[in-house]
Amino acid sequence: MTDSTFGNDAGGAIYLEWTPAWVGAIVAAALSFVLLAFGSALGLAVASPSSSWRDTSAVFTLLSGLWLLLTAIASFGLGGYLAGRLRVPLRPHSRDEVEFRDGIHGLLVWAIAILIGALLAIAASSAIGPGPATDAKSSTASTAEPLFALELDQLFRSDRKPTDPGDQELRAQAARIISSGLGHRTMAPEDRGYLVRLVETRTGLAAADADSRVTQVINKSRDAVAKARRSAVILAFMVGASLLLGAAVAWLAAAAGGQHRDSGVALDFWQRWEVDRAFIIRRRGVLPRS
Repeated sequence: MTDSTFGNDAGGAIYLEWTPAWVGAIVAAALSFVLLAFGSALGLAVASPSSSWRDTSAVFTLLSGLWLLLTAIASFGLGGYLAGRLRVPLRPHSRDEVEFRDGIHGLLVWAIAILIGALLAIAASSAIGPGPATDAKSSTASTAEPLFALELDQLFRSDRKPTDPGDQELRAQAARIISSGLGHRTMAPEDRGYLVRLVETRTGLAAADADSRVTQVINKSRDAVAKARRSAVILAFMVGASLLLGAAVAWLAAAAGGQHRDSGVALDFWQRWEVDRAFIIRRRGVLPRS
C-alpha cells in the first residue's frame, strides 16, 4: 500500500502515513479479539440476563468492564506504539511537533481499529441473526422466551403429560405477555387473566393456585429484568470508558513509540537479549552457567 498524505511540509516530510496506521490498527484489532476471546472463556466478557445461565450480579459485570479496560489499554497501546515506532522520522522539527504528529497517528490507529471491530460485529450479527422472512411476532417471541426461559418452565411446570399440541405457542404467548407487562407499572387485567387461564389449561391447577403461580413468576421476571438492566448500564458505561481510555492510550503510546524511534531506545533494548539453541533467553555476551 502506498502512503497517501494531506500535504508535505517544507522539509518534504509527510503529514500522515497510512501504512504505519493500518499496521497498528490491524495489530490492535487482532490483540483485542484474542483478549476478548480469552476473557469470554473466563466468563469476564459475557453478560447474560438469563438467570438460568449465570449470576448477573453487578460484581460480575464490573469485572467484565475491567477486563474491557485492560483489553483497550493493551491493544490500543501496542497498536499506537507500533504506528509511532514505524513512522518516518521528522527532521528538523520541534519536539512538540513530532509528538503531536505521532499522537495523531495513534488516534488514527484507534479509529481504524474501532471501525474494524464494528464491521466484524455487524458481519457476525448478520450471520447468526434471523432471516428476512421472520415477522415481528416471531422475533419478539424469540427474544422474550430465552430471557424468561426458567420462569416459563416454572410457570407451566406440571406432573401430568401435556396433551396440547400447541405447547410451544402457549410458551410464546406467555413470554410476550410477561415481557409486555413488565414494561408498565402493572400488567393489564385482561392479560393477567388470560395468563392465569393458560396456566390452568396447561397444568390443571385450580384458579387460586394458578393465580398464585402467575404472581410468583411475574415477580421473579421483574427481578431478572432489573438485574439485566443494571448490568447492561454498567457494561455499556465500561465499554464507553474503555474506548475513551483507548484513545488516550493510543496517543501516548504513539508518542512513546516516536521517542523510541528517534532515540533508538527500543532497538538498543532488543539488541541486549538473544535466544540460544536451548531456547534460553539471555543477555548478549553473557555465557550460560555450566
